[in-house]
Amino acid sequence: MTIASWEKANNILCIRLDYLGDVLMCTPAMRAIKDSRSDRCITLLSSAGGAATAPFIPEIDAVIEYAAPWMKNSSAHDAGLDLDLVQALNARRFDAAVIFTTYSQSALPAALLCYLAGIPLRLAHCRENPYQLLTDWIADTEPQAEVRHEVRRQLDLVSAVGCRSADERLSFKVPAPNAAWANRRLSTLGIDTQKPWVLIHPGATAASRRYPPSHWITVTRTLTSQLGYPIVFTGSADEEELIEGIRRAAEPSAFSLAGELDLGKLGAMIACAPVVVSNNTGPAHIAAALGRPLVVLYALTNPQHTPWQTRRRVLYHDVPCRFCYKSACPQGHHDCLNKVEPSQVVEAVQALLQADASDEDEVKKPLSFRARQEITAQPGL
Repeated sequence: MTIASWEKANNILCIRLDYLGDVLMCTPAMRAIKDSRSDRCITLLSSAGGAATAPFIPEIDAVIEYAAPWMKNSSAHDAGLDLDLVQALNARRFDAAVIFTTYSQSALPAALLCYLAGIPLRLAHCRENPYQLLTDWIADTEPQAEVRHEVRRQLDLVSAVGCRSADERLSFKVPAPNAAWANRRLSTLGIDTQKPWVLIHPGATAASRRYPPSHWITVTRTLTSQLGYPIVFTGSADEEELIEGIRRAAEPSAFSLAGELDLGKLGAMIACAPVVVSNNTGPAHIAAALGRPLVVLYALTNPQHTPWQTRRRVLYHDVPCRFCYKSACPQGHHDCLNKVEPSQVVEAVQALLQADASDEDEVKKPLSFRARQEITAQPGL
């Protein structure tokens, strides 16, 4: 590792080509890059969904949006766009590039872009010898040797070139206007913020990560009718029908903000919530970044994306087909979520609402899953 060269690098490109939650899990590593030299400038290269986080991450100074054709769910585009990106990166005169990937992804396509753009220092995990494409690389031994949390994986990567930070929390800052809006919106809903209420985000992009609507209905009825907790649902416009079907089961103490929230308003609403209940999806990582108590319905599609450094309850049903890395359940039964009883969700919500905020029991303790040795490299989810 050429640590001395990295110490001189000021203008740094950080590449994470996935989604909102993936970028958030890289923010501690980006903070480590900044903390190692205060005058550094960080530019994020990411997908449209990932780039949307940039205004809320203080460590990011600039952002470039790019739909990489080698990523899952990407579509073909004219190769001229990729050549244009090489020229754009070259024009920005970056001193170094850090390529963040999961262990199921290859860093080499992004490394080639950086090589062609003339970026002199290029760091990533790599499973094979990259030769000239990377100047600095960490041999990728996951998942055969171990499986680290995604946050730890990226922190370990940048520490190899001397970048460390004492603060390893996720980063997400709610703008003051969004915070004021959230307080006004809760008031218009008639929610007393001095009393317990629950924010539920029932959707997820991948079908394999969605807790079943019938279970959400039972959870909602119990929280509102039996325990008297108002509920605020969040979700995209595409999830309005799903959420309305669940909300109707708990009238009049449940409210839907589906399709109403941009990312800043969503973050502000999560920041207000006494407890958040969510599938394993982007808003769960926003909740972790904001330090909110979190109940996550964790589909066992992969082990490394559990909530990071917040009070949490991670609920799942262990299954032989764990860690399939699939967007749709290959077995068709969804047992890792379907067999999580609604009563378990309700009990987890009550436990977090009643816990002392100073209780660190579930904050920094690493989560582990049984039979990690069964994990094999699969295409990324």
